[in-house]
Amino acid sequence: MSSIRSLPQGLAWTSTLGFIGSLAAQTAAPAPTDVPAEGSIEELPEVVVTAETEKVYKAERLQSPKYTEPLRDIPQTITVIPKAVIEDRGAFSLRDVLRNTPGISMQAGEGGGGLPGDMLTIRGFGSRGDIYQDGVRDIAGYNRDPFNTEQVEIAKGPSSTTSGRGSTGGSVNLSTKLANQERGGNFSQSFGTDNLYRSTLDYNQPLSEHSALRVNAMYHSADTPGRDIVNQERYGIAASLAFGLGTDTRLFLNYQHMTENNIPDYGIPWVPATKTGTLADSRNEAPPVDFDSFYGREVTDFEDIQSDLITSILEHDFSEHLKLRNVLRYSRTYRHSNITAPRFVSSTDATTTLNRQQQHREQTQEILSNQTNLIAEFDTGPLLKHALVAGMEISWERQMNANASTLAADQPLSRTDLFDPNRNDGHKARPVLPGGAEAHLDTISFYVFDTINIGKHFELGGGVRYDHLEAEARGPGGTAGFSNTDDLFSWKASLVYKPVEYGSIYFGYGTSFNPSIDTNTGLGLSAAQSTLDPEENRSYELGTKWELLDERLLLTAALFRTEKTNARTTDIAGDTVLAGNQVVNGIEFGISGQITKNWNIIAGYAYMESEVEESGNAAELGQSLGNTPDHSFNIWTTYNLPFRVQIGFGAQYVGDRQNGNSNTSRTAPAYWTCDAMLNYEVNDKFNVRLNVYNIADERYIDRVGGGHFIPGAGRSAAITATYKF
Repeated sequence: MSSIRSLPQGLAWTSTLGFIGSLAAQTAAPAPTDVPAEGSIEELPEVVVTAETEKVYKAERLQSPKYTEPLRDIPQTITVIPKAVIEDRGAFSLRDVLRNTPGISMQAGEGGGGLPGDMLTIRGFGSRGDIYQDGVRDIAGYNRDPFNTEQVEIAKGPSSTTSGRGSTGGSVNLSTKLANQERGGNFSQSFGTDNLYRSTLDYNQPLSEHSALRVNAMYHSADTPGRDIVNQERYGIAASLAFGLGTDTRLFLNYQHMTENNIPDYGIPWVPATKTGTLADSRNEAPPVDFDSFYGREVTDFEDIQSDLITSILEHDFSEHLKLRNVLRYSRTYRHSNITAPRFVSSTDATTTLNRQQQHREQTQEILSNQTNLIAEFDTGPLLKHALVAGMEISWERQMNANASTLAADQPLSRTDLFDPNRNDGHKARPVLPGGAEAHLDTISFYVFDTINIGKHFELGGGVRYDHLEAEARGPGGTAGFSNTDDLFSWKASLVYKPVEYGSIYFGYGTSFNPSIDTNTGLGLSAAQSTLDPEENRSYELGTKWELLDERLLLTAALFRTEKTNARTTDIAGDTVLAGNQVVNGIEFGISGQITKNWNIIAGYAYMESEVEESGNAAELGQSLGNTPDHSFNIWTTYNLPFRVQIGFGAQYVGDRQNGNSNTSRTAPAYWTCDAMLNYEVNDKFNVRLNVYNIADERYIDRVGGGHFIPGAGRSAAITATYKF
């Protein structure tokens, strides 16, 4: 596979973006008009201009047609992070974006077969397979970039009724940028510390009265602040072609491609619980080394990823009260990587020697999905107003994972020292097996939701979903195959009381499930594990939402309880059984919007008390759930000063976490990080922004894994110039 690491190619890509941007600006220039005759008076209609600098921090609705009510009336904790917040914070990845909401922690993939890409824990439960794009599941293991994202929507709590399998703790949806009838766009160029170089283009061009084309492009290259050797390089392009804009029938044809060439980060190994000598004081914790230490191989470690998403969105309005929406999606992601996972040679003595476990792998993930929704609004009496959604989903998913064969005689296992790692070890990459393990999952689902407005003060909601899943998994070369079929119902119910139009108090209940086999879990299972029933989850939430200050500011609060009633666990013999019970009780607060016309804010706080109440493993009983801090807090706020100057400040707090559910789990200590921003609008078309990240250069554990952790990024800065045309 060809590399994009060369500087000339990176510069060529940026030059191309700049050329397209300048060309777009010329295309958008208004044509000359006739000059009125001298002395004549021409009456012009009144034009109301809204300054583009007024940034929206409070979303009104979600993209998905399954949510028919405004955000303030949805009986569930939902955080929406708009494009303005993403831009002001200088967020360059989905992980950066998700730091704007509490209750989400990052996970690290494991060297022995862990999954790559964006791995999340939401409200105490793993949500790696619960990421969506435009409401369609995106199972791919890649590092998502927000260059083509309009807003990010985080729904908390089980929602299999809405999303299908998974979503125990919640789900994340990326709403992409679609073509529209407005002409214009912007080009941004960023430079920063740690060799940061980033270019983005967003341009929308009407093609006719009812059609338009929108193009987004991105090039990004940077080292990881505070980490030796680790870097990321990627480029992406997305196009949206729209027909029928402004009519009853609209068609969007969308394509998104992204290529990554990275030196991946598999971090620093945890100190084993039985270590002696100089590491005895660091048992089950991080070792006493600099967090910039790199234990991989600079020459042979790599991660090359290519992802493609092709989407068709068809919308038709039969009338104002009856609408149809169909989404057809095919996506494919290919990942070729050679990574090094550091592990101690011995867990019981004083040695500081590490094994560098090499994992050479090729992975392919594919999904073909079709989703159809019919949305109807009607009355059944003078006081009952319905918003009904009925739909079906059909999907085909496949994942192939080919691991390297055993070491050849001329490729001895590489070792290095914890305190003096040799990054230049040129250990050879091992060959990939000719046939990899595969997992397939076919799903067909039917669902119906109804929200009933009872007069002005009450809303009654409910929904039910049926999922039929057929799963199959095979070992390398087609060996050790097994399959499973599940037929499952999930449902939700809610009651909303609206004492006034702009406030609500609600109670909601929902269920979800996790099948034994899907395209993420099917690889590596035994035949006995594959026949286990799905895990079942349920959630209760009592909350309130209020819009204040002329609807500019949204305040939310919620008490919640999430239960996994038959969690997978191991018995005394070491067999996997459904004998676990895991619970998370918590409270969450949120605020987003404008306090004044010059003061924007988005903030949140979550307290979560998690516990393993039942387990076949005695070491897990009474323990907190892995990667689930008791306290998490975030704030980002900006203020507009005179002379077109804007300042911003943000902070994030994450409490202590364990890397697992056992009493022998390792602990990641709590941490604070702070960011700042200064923006100057030179004129209506040009602005310059400075972002400083992790101002205090806090060294902290960001992502936790079973055998290692990944440190958070150190202090860095970026300056971005944006031209609007």
